[in-house]
Amino acid sequence: MSLRLIFMGTPEFAVPTLLELVAHGHEIAAVYTRAPKPGGRRGLQLQPTPVEDAARKLGIPVLTPKTLKTPEALAEFSAHGADAAVVVAYGMILPQAILDAPKLGCFNLHASLLPRWRGAAPINRAIMAGDAETGVMVMKMDVGLDTGDVAMAERLAITDSMTAADLHDRLARLGADLVVRAMAALARGGLQLRKQSEDGVTYAAKIDKAEARIDWSRPAHAVLRHIHGLSPFPGAWSELSGAGDNARIKLLRCEPAKGAGAPGAVLDDRLTVACGSGAIRIIELQREGKARMRAEDFLRGVKVEAGARFT
Repeated sequence: MSLRLIFMGTPEFAVPTLLELVAHGHEIAAVYTRAPKPGGRRGLQLQPTPVEDAARKLGIPVLTPKTLKTPEALAEFSAHGADAAVVVAYGMILPQAILDAPKLGCFNLHASLLPRWRGAAPINRAIMAGDAETGVMVMKMDVGLDTGDVAMAERLAITDSMTAADLHDRLARLGADLVVRAMAALARGGLQLRKQSEDGVTYAAKIDKAEARIDWSRPAHAVLRHIHGLSPFPGAWSELSGAGDNARIKLLRCEPAKGAGAPGAVLDDRLTVACGSGAIRIIELQREGKARMRAEDFLRGVKVEAGARFT
């Protein structure tokens, strides 16, 4: 049994869910996404969101309202006659009147195990905090920040080799399948909801670029998770002395390594770097203005002298 749905989403994370809903026979009455932003060469061309790109290829009407708080926006939303709305990283607050418009409600896919990591950056924060697992949840939305009743959940282990990009892609696929199952249960009247616990609430604040500088005095595992949690954007960075200049370098992927020394000291010719305790080995990095590269390719072109140090 299919539903008539409004889909609301913006980034690449939301695209698999839209595609899966269409593939499983649900009728998408309209797609709501954020307005195109300047991008491309010199920022002169407006770039549609990944969700808008996908919707237009599917022939689905696309709307990019600046607000949903006006009577006109509510009337337009209600006129779609949707059974429900599916929201995935839309990036705009839905007022109560919008939440109440679909007869079965509005349902959000969130990339954490609520109530842990409510808010804007749950994928990054879970990695940076050293969490052993995360997941995706479908909840029925209310006006709070990710406080709605939970319908379904899937868990996923976080390994130390995962970057934010890796985890993003895994959760996007897992979430798409979860939403499809939730909408199937909703269509047959069998979707069960449970209240979120008020124990263990944490908030995933938006990533601030000021957080990106690496603190080498921390233990190796914390440094590794910091690097991976910010990879590829905004990218954890440090300045490397003893490499021709004090070059700012983004570190994008690393692994645990053996070694000890002053925090930030380069210990060998494989870019093993000492931390407050333990060490990491850099696998991928990016110099300012350059493409990302493997550490061994970097070392072919840059002489890292004895005594070099990340500061």
